[in-house]
Amino acid sequence: MVMLTWRRMNQARSTRRSFLWNTLAAAGPALSAVTVSPAAGAGVEAPRNSLRVVCVGGHPDDPESGAAGTLALYAQQGHSVTVIYLTRGERGISGKSNDEAAAIRTAECEAACKIIGAKPVFAGQIDGSTESNRVRVEEMQKILAAEAPDILITHWPVDTHLDHQVASLLAFRVYLALKPRPHLYYFEVNTGSQSLGFTPNVYVDITSVREKKKAALAAHRSQDGEGIGRTHHEIIANYRGREAGVAAAEAFFHLNRDVQTASLPGL
Repeated sequence: MVMLTWRRMNQARSTRRSFLWNTLAAAGPALSAVTVSPAAGAGVEAPRNSLRVVCVGGHPDDPESGAAGTLALYAQQGHSVTVIYLTRGERGISGKSNDEAAAIRTAECEAACKIIGAKPVFAGQIDGSTESNRVRVEEMQKILAAEAPDILITHWPVDTHLDHQVASLLAFRVYLALKPRPHLYYFEVNTGSQSLGFTPNVYVDITSVREKKKAALAAHRSQDGEGIGRTHHEIIANYRGREAGVAAAEAFFHLNRDVQTASLPGL
């Protein structure tokens, strides 16, 4: 059985998207686990109120590191899942040219997305040379507008890697312009060495799909995804699970720009 557990620190607004969000969380335990191909959700009947979930990452394996479990849960429940890779990891394989590395890592992305049931999209920037400017914002806006996300997930912006910062900033700039505006969630990557000061307010129980997340990470063979997953991401999943009271979890920060509160907590 699939269980999706969201723990919020703020009360969600009473809108259609919030209603769908709460309905998804409540309905999770009653849904059976099903493997979904990324093409058209073969073998799964889409939920009556299907959600469009989009995750933006800087490099191949970033979205898988921070959100593969959550994305897999959405996909196997019949929701539309898209992963946007800002780059193809062109500078990520020693001894390979940019084009050679891009070809290898693109294939790895496609394999990882097939495992979690997502559609891969590539934004066309270059690993190590990413930019955030008007032209790049417009490019990302076209991509995200075509996907029309209900839920947008991206990097926590306080990060030591410039490409992660750029991916986060571009997603945020487009989030502000999208109408209707999606829910925005930030994920963590290599917390302590890359994501800094990350303080989650939302947890997702990924216990039922943690093996699927491991497989998606292992698909990135050129990056030793299996080894990195074992030495870092499994530890993080266990730690976040302890925080959430489950066996394994992914943690996020939900940007609640639309939530009004009478005062700050404790004041």
